[in-house]
Parts: sequence; structure tokens; C-alpha cells
Amino acid sequence: MAEHTLHSVAFPVLDDAQIAQAARCTTISPKHFRDGETLVSVGERGFKFFIVKSGTVEILDYSGDKPRIITTHGPGEFTGDISHLTGTPAVVTAIARGDCEVFEITTDALRHVLNQCPGLSDIILQAFIARRQLLRESPDFIGLRVIGSRYSPDTFRVRDFLSKNRVLFTWMDLESDPEVKHLLKNFGVSEADTPVVACAHMVLLRNPTNQALADEIGIHQPLEHTVYDLLVVGAGPAGLAAAVYGASEGLTTAVLESTGPGGQAGNSMRIENYLGFPTGLTGGELTDRATLQATKFGAHISVPTPAIRLTFLNRYSIVEQDGGEPITAKCLVIASGAQYRKLGVEGFERFEGTGVYYAATPAEALLCKGCPVIVVGGGNSAGQAAVYLAENAKEVLMLIRGDDLNRNMSSYLVHRISQTPNIKVFSNTTIRRVEGNGHLDAVEIVDGVTGKTRRVETPAVFSFIGAVPRTDWLPAEIERDGKGFVRTGASVAQSPQWKLTRQPFLLETSRPGVFAAGDVRSDSVKRVASAVGEGAMSVQFVHEYLKTI
Repeated sequence: MAEHTLHSVAFPVLDDAQIAQAARCTTISPKHFRDGETLVSVGERGFKFFIVKSGTVEILDYSGDKPRIITTHGPGEFTGDISHLTGTPAVVTAIARGDCEVFEITTDALRHVLNQCPGLSDIILQAFIARRQLLRESPDFIGLRVIGSRYSPDTFRVRDFLSKNRVLFTWMDLESDPEVKHLLKNFGVSEADTPVVACAHMVLLRNPTNQALADEIGIHQPLEHTVYDLLVVGAGPAGLAAAVYGASEGLTTAVLESTGPGGQAGNSMRIENYLGFPTGLTGGELTDRATLQATKFGAHISVPTPAIRLTFLNRYSIVEQDGGEPITAKCLVIASGAQYRKLGVEGFERFEGTGVYYAATPAEALLCKGCPVIVVGGGNSAGQAAVYLAENAKEVLMLIRGDDLNRNMSSYLVHRISQTPNIKVFSNTTIRRVEGNGHLDAVEIVDGVTGKTRRVETPAVFSFIGAVPRTDWLPAEIERDGKGFVRTGASVAQSPQWKLTRQPFLLETSRPGVFAAGDVRSDSVKRVASAVGEGAMSVQFVHEYLKTI
């Protein structure tokens, strides 16, 4: 989207008829603010949505060394961004400039407006999405600061966690950023304290756990103590689709996610074969929209909340979460997905986060600029990663065990790889050895046919080989196949676990009322579109099951 178009979408002006429509959908009250009074403070949660009636409201960024004006809202314009619906803290401050009058709307009332007034909903949601995109693309917006070494696994973990949760932040590398020493001195911390997470002039945390980081910056939202109609474990495409359809159809819906929404698809820098997006979109964009859509309808998404155990009480599913109260639900959708297998190379694990990666996003691409990198794997994820990394890397070496990329990769990606001059494909090739002192320096690759070896100096290996289902938290009552993927439908009809006279629903597991969707399901098609379809379809079976209890 062109920048001028993005700005026009981000800052629309509501006319009197549209404001009156909002008033008919819910109660809105006029409120007066004097010059200099604060309407919204950065870091505030549950903040109000304001439509300016008269006067002006200034939007300020306090994340840098000095306050910066982002924009000024006049009559008919409104404040806010996606934080209203996701429940995360405000990322900017809103201050009255001159005496002004605004219409004040609570978050619950705003959600009602969005669900009852489609025309207004389109304008407001598009503005919310565009505003967040403008901040993300702005070279002047800092957000949180993450200060740490590119060779630190903890620095990578913190950056990866923030990226997956779409938190606005700036990484400052100990090795290359000239401002780091000055900042550390001002913050009163040393290199030994890194990684540190700072906001404006204050250090928030030193080498935090993901849970501590989520609690501090306000992205962790504990779930209510209630019995949910639908509990979804996993917020990849399948889980988010189940959340959207469940919540939009009136089911009290909650989602548990261990790291961040999006799953494997959320790490993709370009999805080109998803229906309805002919120019493609990133996994992050798809995740942002799906998360906003689910929360708009009232789904509760809790991150980071890993499910550690599933038990049953009568007809209810009880999911135990790490460090929290068990969550009880009438129906459960298992959408915990799969993760890439680790390479069977000795010592490989010690370079995870310092040279070995399982996703290719801007966070990793920054580390590879001007260097040769290696991509292992012959599926679509590997192909998308290779094409993306080729934009920054000096050279991308693709290693595949077989002899033909066409076997497991979409033809459009095979063609694109063949047309990218700095991508070289090595068939029948694997990694034999890895080298490095604290971080990856080089690998030795071997041709399985000729036995010829080659040493490649590289700071990064990206591994996309096979998939291991995230099912270690499931009990024996949930039947799985020989690879650990969850069986559903006709394949569990004869299972000793299945006790009912009726046949299992298509996506139902060996436990009635428990469903599986997406990559975690046995014999599923490993594509974003099919995962979304299964997530949506599972809700129909949830309704059918609820009729029986």
C-alpha cells in the first residue's frame, strides 16, 4: 500500500451521520478536557476510545530520547489502534491541545460498535491496522529497546518472543551499534547484564524469562475462572480460525498459546498461494488480522500460556497451564501444531539462537547481511526462506536430501528459486559437521552420492526438515499415529477409547468433544488454507457435540 494511501486509511474523518450511528449502537458520552490534560498514557491498559468533537488531540511518542509528535486529531477523527481489542497496553500518549470535547467510548462499547455497525467497523479496523503498520515502518519510532549481543541465545530468545507477539521494539546490537555503550552507561547497567529490555529512559528487565517479559509489558492476559464453551490450544492458522468462528457464533472462547500467535505460518515472509491475496502477504500480516478478528468477536487469547497436561472430568476437558489455574471447557480443539525436527548433527543444539535457526524473519535476516547462509530442506517453508534470505545474504545454499525440488515444493517457488542468481541448490547433500566458538562459524557439507565434502564459512543455518507434532501434553485417551500426530474421524471409530454408539465427527479425536485441526492432525494437508479450513470446520462439529450434552 502506498504511503499516502496508508496515511489516508490511518486517519479518516467520521461525519456526523457516522458518529450518530455509533451513538445508536452504544452509549457514548461527551467529555471535556482542558489544554494539556492526558486522555491516554503510554503503557495504560483498558484505555478509552475517543472521537474528537471539537478542539484537537495530539498523539505523542515517548519511547525515544525526547517526545515526538506522531499526529494531531481534529474534529471527526478518533484515537486508538489495535491495542483496544487485543487488550495490550497503549503504545502512545494522547494529550488535549487547547480545550477540547470528545465522545468517550469504553473498550466493551467499542467492540459492540464494531460488531453491530459494519460500515463503521471497516473504517475503524482499517485505521487501527494502518496505524500499527505506520509505527512499525517508521524509522523514528523506537518502542521498546532490546540491548544485547547477536551471539547471545537469550538476546535471540527475547527478540524472537517480541517479534512473534508483534511487539514494537528496536534491537541494539552490542557488537555493531555505536550508541550501545552510551546507553548502557545511562541506564546504569553493564554488558554482563544484557540482554536488557528498556522503555524510554528506564530499564524494565534484565535477561527476563518470556513469562516475566510478557507480564511486565502487559501482553499476558490471564483467563477468567469460568467454564468455556470452547477452549483452543494453539494460535496458529487453525487455532485462530477456530477462535474466530467460535467467538463469532456466540461460544465463550479462549485460546492458549505457548509463545506467540501465528505458528509456523506466522514466520513466513511471503505467502503467495493463499486464496484471496494475489499479491501475497506475510505470515505476520495474516496473524495480525486473524488475532484482531478473533478478539473483535470476544475470544480471549492468552500468551504465553503453554498447555502442559490434559485431563477429563465427566464430559469436561481440563487443561493445566504452566504456573496457572486449570482451564475447564465443554469442548476442546487441539491446534498445537508441529515444529521442525532438529538436524541429527553432533553439537548442533549448542548453536541454536547463535547460528542455527528454525525461521527466517527480519530478526534473523539482519544477522546474515552480506554473508553466505545455508537453508536445509526441500518443502515450501524452506523455499520461501531461501527466496527471502537471498535479498540480504551474499549467497544462499539450499541443501536437500533428494535429487529434485519439485518433489515437495510448489512449482511457483521452484521457478522463483531457479530465477534467483544467488541461490544454489545442492541435491543429495547433508550437513556432516558444525564449527564455532560460542557462535556458528562454519559447517561441513557432504554429497551423499559422490562422498565429496565442502567446508562453508557461514554465520547461519536455517533448518526446515520434517515436522514433530506438539502432542507431548496429551494423555493416552487421545489416540495418535506412529509419528505422534492426532488421529481423528473414521480412523478412531474402532478405537478402544471410543465409547459412543455414534460415529466420530470428521475432526473428532478418540475422546468425544475433543477435536484436532491443522498440522497436529494425522494426515492433514500442511498448508495454511487447509489449516484455516479445518479450524473453521471444527466449530461446526463443536456445535453438533454441544447439542448432545
